[in-house]
Amino acid sequence: MSEQTKSNPSWHVAGDWFDTCKCAIPCPCTFAQPPSEGDCQGVLAWHIREGRYGDVRLDDLNVLMLGSFTGNVWTGEHTDPYAAVFVDERADDHQRAALGAIFGGEAGGWPQEFTEVFGPEIRGMDVAPVIVEVDEDLGTWRAEVPGRVTARAEALTGPTTPAGARVQVHNAPGAEVGPGQIATWGRSTTDQADAFGFRWSRSGKSSKYFPFDWSGPD
Repeated sequence: MSEQTKSNPSWHVAGDWFDTCKCAIPCPCTFAQPPSEGDCQGVLAWHIREGRYGDVRLDDLNVLMLGSFTGNVWTGEHTDPYAAVFVDERADDHQRAALGAIFGGEAGGWPQEFTEVFGPEIRGMDVAPVIVEVDEDLGTWRAEVPGRVTARAEALTGPTTPAGARVQVHNAPGAEVGPGQIATWGRSTTDQADAFGFRWSRSGKSSKYFPFDWSGPD
């Protein structure tokens, strides 16, 4: 543990995470394989259902990231990793600092591990309205930064999927939220971005939902 990490208070955040990306369904990255087109770009969204950083409460706040890279992230063979981050405008100064420490990897825990694996160059950061909504039955999930990012997806289904059942993967070898969570697979219905040099508009590609549950600084 670094001296910087040691200086952080104990913290815990739990909630909902999902992505939409350019990969075919299902995104191979979750299986620790290279992206289906060799490179990937997409939206990553977090909704904190319950959270604290020391005495600072983080309940109901959202964070959204745009990201791109080429190659296999999980083997350390990827190149050109870039990211941009939007922090919920509803957060006050203390909450923004806490979110920055956690999601920037400075406060330890899984975000630090993932940041070290991904190692992106940050193209920009902004405080903005960040809307993240997830159906309780995981039928659909969606996120938006008005005028800049829209990501919507519906649960994957097919002729042999029982009514109301979800297509899921346990023990994913490349889970962006860390080990121990269950992936629910979906299909993007809208995946659009125009911010910090990230620009795309597509639908029908991979999406997945994971719960997350992190703590630190250990």
